[in-house]
Amino acid sequence: MSLPEHFFWGGATAANQCEGGYREGKRGIANIDLLPIGEERFAVASGKVKKLEFDDKYFYPAQNAIDFYHHYKEDIALFAEMGFNVYRMSISWTRIFPNGDEEQPNEEGLLFYENIFLECRKYGIEPLVTISHFDCPIELVKKYGGWKNRKMISFYEKLATTLFTRFKDLVTYWITFNEINMIYHLPFCAAGIYFEEEENQKQVIANAAHYELVASALATKIGHKINPQNNIGCMLAAGPYYPESCRPEDYWQAVCDDRDGYSLIDVQVRGNYPNYLLKKYQREGIHIPFAEGDKELLQKNTVDFVSFSYYNSRVSSADTSKKDTTEGNVFPTLVNPYLKVSDWGWPIDPLGLRITLNVLYDRYQKPLFIVENGFGAEDIPNEKGFIEDDYRINYLKSHIKEMIKAVEEDGVELWGYTSWGCIDLISNGTGEMRKRYGFIYVDRNNKGEGSFKRLKKKSFYWYKRVIASNGKELD
Repeated sequence: MSLPEHFFWGGATAANQCEGGYREGKRGIANIDLLPIGEERFAVASGKVKKLEFDDKYFYPAQNAIDFYHHYKEDIALFAEMGFNVYRMSISWTRIFPNGDEEQPNEEGLLFYENIFLECRKYGIEPLVTISHFDCPIELVKKYGGWKNRKMISFYEKLATTLFTRFKDLVTYWITFNEINMIYHLPFCAAGIYFEEEENQKQVIANAAHYELVASALATKIGHKINPQNNIGCMLAAGPYYPESCRPEDYWQAVCDDRDGYSLIDVQVRGNYPNYLLKKYQREGIHIPFAEGDKELLQKNTVDFVSFSYYNSRVSSADTSKKDTTEGNVFPTLVNPYLKVSDWGWPIDPLGLRITLNVLYDRYQKPLFIVENGFGAEDIPNEKGFIEDDYRINYLKSHIKEMIKAVEEDGVELWGYTSWGCIDLISNGTGEMRKRYGFIYVDRNNKGEGSFKRLKKKSFYWYKRVIASNGKELD
């Protein structure tokens, strides 16, 4: 077995991290626009600090991002030059419904995405579209409390129905929510949730997670009805937990930590809440806000595929006094002494990707799609203005090798691979431009200064060879 001939190779971005043009085309303001660069970013993203308006004291990088809004034709042409046959992107909800609760969608926003999809199709690139990638209209947060409120389901339903209907002939691969398990870690970012002092935070998150699960199932039902050719998937922030030692207590902690990541995906794939989550909620005094018809909707409208992001593995210990941690994708982890780390402290674990692919495929027996995997680094052009990003090539090469082993040697059914940040964009975790992921350099710095000029990095030409050879030429 080898990678199938129709394997999807491409890259991934998110609207809030690349588009910019935050006031253009009648677009409204989203929760994600209000994350400043700097120390307060995480406090806002996690819902601990309430920020529902712009503040002149801060710089908000999403306002202009890398200006994909005005550069999308140039950027998609570069993607095509690399050989992409898929481009994972997301919709800005407030381009379609500026406040989130309008009766009619915004035609300018619909036309913007229609033009992007047509541009992709011109080059034979399949759009893989995330309906909600950390994106909630701020007016829905102000009026309803974001995904705390069950009314969000109907607003999301209208968004999904509008997209499925308008782009029926242009898009057939969809993801309902980006990294749905991030609601546990970044609730404002993931669901427009901020916490009041008197609120039971665990109950609030359980409510919001349930409403997103119901909305996802409803979108899956609608998407299949409007176009039976639609493939609709879920997505999680993945990465296995390794026990710090062979102590049974450490192994058990790793099992529990893994379950936290899988719990919502279990519902989207299997159609029911897993017993371990029901028992956990029971112990914590949390109830699931089931309404009539919810259970049947979840059971009958499971996803077609499972997509995930993978950046690093993690380490678990039953000893809560352990404090020696390093960074990772949003949530820190205990240090793994067997792994090197990036300049941002993220562990580098290629074999962890193969492990993740096997665990997810064993667990779900559904087609998988790697929709984020990448290496954040500070890229500095040399005296000729060229970026020799061998560190990125080495990272991606080692991960793709393990991905191929998972398919060829282990029999994992994998549809495709889209590296994260195929073009430099603002980091979701830090808001920085300095932390770059792309094959294409964008002239912009952390202060928002720069020409937005695009430059091909060494990795651009390397990835082009990888795609042309369907993964056979990695060196």
